[in-house]
Amino acid sequence: MHMSDSLVSPAVGATMIAVSGAALAYAIVKTKREEVLNEKTVPVMGVMSAFVFAAQMINFTIPGTGSSGHIGGGILLAALLGAYPGMISIAAVLLIQALFFADGGLLALGCNIFNMGVVTCFVAYPLIFRPILKKRMTKSRIMLASILSVVVGLQLGAFSVVLETLTSGITALPFSSFVLLMQPIHLAIGLVEGVVTGAVLIFVYQARPELLASVQNQTKLDRSVSLKKVIVGGLIAAVIIAGGLSLLASANPDGLEWSIGKVTGSEEVASSGPVYEIAEWIQSKTAIMPDYSTGAESEAAATSGAGLIGGGIVLALAAGTAFVISHSKKKEKTKKAIESNEL
Repeated sequence: MHMSDSLVSPAVGATMIAVSGAALAYAIVKTKREEVLNEKTVPVMGVMSAFVFAAQMINFTIPGTGSSGHIGGGILLAALLGAYPGMISIAAVLLIQALFFADGGLLALGCNIFNMGVVTCFVAYPLIFRPILKKRMTKSRIMLASILSVVVGLQLGAFSVVLETLTSGITALPFSSFVLLMQPIHLAIGLVEGVVTGAVLIFVYQARPELLASVQNQTKLDRSVSLKKVIVGGLIAAVIIAGGLSLLASANPDGLEWSIGKVTGSEEVASSGPVYEIAEWIQSKTAIMPDYSTGAESEAAATSGAGLIGGGIVLALAAGTAFVISHSKKKEKTKKAIESNEL
């Protein structure tokens, strides 16, 4: 559901960049204040962000529609890291996709972060996922919470896309026609993503229930708990998906492209103007692997290479950001302890 620049006006694009930027800044501040992210969970943030990046490369076919979908990953990251670190992680994924792979427009980056990050981490996760697991955490409850929160989050995200095109004055996409296509197709996509999210979280729950419990209760993970199995498992899965399973991705248009095609007869909407030209020029310079290709002679090698390189970049960015936040938090605590002792 990555929006291209042609779907938003410069005014809406700039507004949503400001909104998502503010949400991201808020997430960083809250992450510094809470106990969930610490030196033990820094690697988890990096690995799971890379996993989501890799998983988004796999478009699965929606039977009988001629469309496809991919996971968003917002609920998965929020469940494993907390709402605020999850928001930072999904923003890192979307930023790398836009800059290095031209997946989603630069002007539309704020919209994409809002649609796939803010509504999932700040709305669906705290209002649906966490309450379901509040009384008791079981495998069946994890699956139920995953499906319901993913479906609601994706429905809100899809509706946000419709509102963003409407306020942008994209006349080629009338509200009624566009929304009647976007909501049902993303309901189907959400059901699949919900099951996938639930399956991954159940694996983590079986391997290290303490991790999900610490996030659910917003408490610091005990130092004696080893996360090696979760980290190694996530890393292996990310490598397999990015380097191999990504080659099996459906060639059908995703839910957004499919909906646009049904309304306009084309999967793209034309746009023109200096702002679009500048955004396109910048992206052409930063996108070293456009459309997930390294330029290798073999298409399979090009896709696999792009997936592995991209996953590595996302891992480094997410883990690096987590380390800086965690280290800063630790320094502040040490400083306060010294000052209190001096008094």
